[in-house]
Amino acid sequence: MTAIHSKYADFEGLRAQAVALRRESLSRRQIRDRLHVDNNDILNRLLEGEPPPDWTKRPNAKDDLREKARELRLKGLTYDQIQLELGCSKSSISLWVRDLPKPPKRTPEQASAIARRGWEPTMERREAERQRTRQTAAQDIGAMSDRELFLLGVGLYWSEGAKAKPHRRQERVIFTNSDPHMVAVFLKWLSLLGIGTDRLRCHIQIHESADVPTAERFWAGVVGIDIDAFGKTTLKRHNPKTNRRNIGDSYNGCLTIRVLQSAELYRRIEGWWYGIVGAAP
Repeated sequence: MTAIHSKYADFEGLRAQAVALRRESLSRRQIRDRLHVDNNDILNRLLEGEPPPDWTKRPNAKDDLREKARELRLKGLTYDQIQLELGCSKSSISLWVRDLPKPPKRTPEQASAIARRGWEPTMERREAERQRTRQTAAQDIGAMSDRELFLLGVGLYWSEGAKAKPHRRQERVIFTNSDPHMVAVFLKWLSLLGIGTDRLRCHIQIHESADVPTAERFWAGVVGIDIDAFGKTTLKRHNPKTNRRNIGDSYNGCLTIRVLQSAELYRRIEGWWYGIVGAAP
């Protein structure tokens, strides 16, 4: 027992010295050298409960972020929201605020808004790149010759226009599209072939839930003829169960253009197309 008491007394004496040196603002290395303690475990036990002096603490660049993160967490912000505000990682945020109470669960609408905010810079950058690419590509086209417009119109009609079937040989030029630019190019092509608006009959197909009068005025402006010259608008019945995406102010339905007395023109278009196919390298 005497030996054990002596060892305990020696440890307590050594601990007292270590604590005293620590309170004099000595570092662990300095204390170890003074007391000739080479074992880190023993040094840890000697200094247990004694905080390091301020001068030994290394400045942490994230101290301010940590405090701000804790303030935001106390206001009820989630990890995602704090990350958006401060620009730091979620793993760091988790370490800084894990002792604080969790905020109430956010609604799906709130979660969606946060996700959009997070993607906004990326989407803006992608949109800028998309616009630059489109502008560069548009400049590559330059002025178009009549022959180029002619060939373009043939391909445009054969991909988008009505075609005769073996079981139903209706040779009529009928073009339907919802893209006003496609319609405008088709009209320029018809004009190149000497076909004026007096040989055209137009009518609109549109969902009944859309703004029909506005759509009629829109297509009349694209074609360049009076609304009264249009045929009766065809209304598509609205089905609430269908998740349509073609809604909003930009939706104007489809325009169908019929060329009167166009059987001969249709045969020529068919021949032109197969001529292109045969001449293709």
